[in-house]
Amino acid sequence: MPDHAHLFVRGPLDFVLCQWVRVLKRELSKCVLAGRPPWQKGFFDHLIRNSESYAAKWEYVRENPVRAGLVTTYDSWPYQGELVRLEAM
Repeated sequence: MPDHAHLFVRGPLDFVLCQWVRVLKRELSKCVLAGRPPWQKGFFDHLIRNSESYAAKWEYVRENPVRAGLVTTYDSWPYQGELVRLEAM
């Protein structure tokens, strides 16, 4: 999406998402954006509790560019994919 990103993140039991997001934004700003962060304050998170929820959320994310009218099918959107498949715990 041109104005936001969706990330599926998994960490250990002591994982602190807000710290991870802060580091991600800082590092992306340094590496990609030449120090000019366009980030909004905060972020929206959703806890995925089971594989059915994961599949539903993944489908929502894949269809996002279609709903926005940027492509006609989700597989036409070039900025998508999984780096590592998150398996159920």
